[in-house]
Amino acid sequence: MNPHLILASGSQIRADLLRAAGVPFTVTIPRVDESSIRAALEAEGASPRDMADALAEYKARRVSDRQPGAFVLGCDQILTCDGVIYAKPESPEDARAQLLRLRGQRHQLLSAAVIYQDGEPVWRHVGVARLLMREFSDAYLDDYLARNWDSLRHAVGGYKLEEEGVRLFSRIEGDHFTILGLPLLELLAFFNLRGIIAA
Repeated sequence: MNPHLILASGSQIRADLLRAAGVPFTVTIPRVDESSIRAALEAEGASPRDMADALAEYKARRVSDRQPGAFVLGCDQILTCDGVIYAKPESPEDARAQLLRLRGQRHQLLSAAVIYQDGEPVWRHVGVARLLMREFSDAYLDDYLARNWDSLRHAVGGYKLEEEGVRLFSRIEGDHFTILGLPLLELLAFFNLRGIIAA
């Protein structure tokens, strides 16, 4: 019998990516106070890469402790620009402020994935993408937020590249799946090795 895969995330896009790739899984959303963990990691001086990895690991471990035998996938994404780490916007005004700070700037998205089994880490990967936001107008920004707030409030940085947020950019370097929050190609290679999907 193939090991069972559990996605320890409430992210719809991550679930959609796995489903589209034909990966069988179930979802268990971990009860994690991400903002407190993130604040503690920032206070300790953790790098954005280490922060993304630690948050993904924490989620996987929380679910793995209650699911013996299963592979548990925890994920997290960090956006960083000029040493500042961005979180999901709390209001349209917060999203507007974030996007104004990112306008015309390069930033990085770090997408971490960690797999636990029986309370122990068995695989991890942090993908990095670099994005350049264009010099969009204030008028476009206001219209963009009015049209998209309900969706982008769930997105770090205030945009979703798979939706109208793609219009905010002039250059993107990196794997598309990493930008969406899941290093899918690397995950599929692991799933092949471990028998979660047919090789």
